[in-house]
Amino acid sequence: MTAVLAVDLGKTGCRAVLWTGPDGPEHPVREVPGAPGLAESDGVTAAVAAVTAAAALVHEIASELPSGRLDAVCDTAAGAAADPASARSLAELLLDALPTDEVAVTSDAVTAHAGALGGGAGVVLAAGTGAVTVGIGEDGTFARVDGWGPWLGDEGSGAWIGRAGLRAALRSHDGRGPATALTAAAAERYGDLDRLPATVGHSANPARLTAAFAPLVAGAAADGDAVATEIMRDAAAALAEAVVAAARRAGGTRPLPVAVTGGLTGIGAPLMDPFAALLRASGLPLQVTPALGDPLHGARLLALDSAGPHEPLVIRIHRTTAPPP
Repeated sequence: MTAVLAVDLGKTGCRAVLWTGPDGPEHPVREVPGAPGLAESDGVTAAVAAVTAAAALVHEIASELPSGRLDAVCDTAAGAAADPASARSLAELLLDALPTDEVAVTSDAVTAHAGALGGGAGVVLAAGTGAVTVGIGEDGTFARVDGWGPWLGDEGSGAWIGRAGLRAALRSHDGRGPATALTAAAAERYGDLDRLPATVGHSANPARLTAAFAPLVAGAAADGDAVATEIMRDAAAALAEAVVAAARRAGGTRPLPVAVTGGLTGIGAPLMDPFAALLRASGLPLQVTPALGDPLHGARLLALDSAGPHEPLVIRIHRTTAPPP
């Protein structure tokens, strides 16, 4: 019996699920709070804590397996692509912490791509708290666009939208910007606006805190707020620009499927309608298609397959000594 643990570690949440057998079944998903990213201070330590907490239930299930061990673990972690040394450290620590002899660690964008398109060619936009686009051409060409984190990139992401909305709220509060419903929404969500910078700055996860405001920006845009509408259109333009750039680098002028994954997909028409319109106007033969699976499905696929086109982006280590009792 094959037993694979798939982990999707993001900045907002960490999900883990165990698959047993070649095609399933899938056991219940375990979810706990996420970690700020491997590149952050103590990011690896926080990542190990999140993954082991999410895997607590899996330990109980694994103990019922004939061998009492997992065949493989694949963990997707925010920041793995930007900091491969930390990703390797995470893999080594998880190899000691979990009942398995093989651990693979890769970027959340890579597992999102594998899950959404089943390992095939195409472009996948993973948009949640952060945002990154990955394109894989039919010839195996890889293209990664953005995903540079909340301070230097992730344009159009939940954190980007939330931050833009909070800036607009403060501008209106100061009298520097136009009146907007975002001012009242920010005060209701975060309290005294004069203390908002301290609230964000002292947060353990500022990106997650600001991303929580993105749905309120989208809601204000849906209600006709001009400032919020402009923010959502700017976000859509940034996301579409990333998809077009990845498609050009990975596929040139050949038709490519495009799938959008991540929590931002649920934000609704204020974002997704202008995003789709911009893709249609790009002049490239991009075919928006529903995602086949999520990053957990992608992590399972990569845990089982080390020969696919994603493997150059995966850090995979094997136990070389006897496992601990």
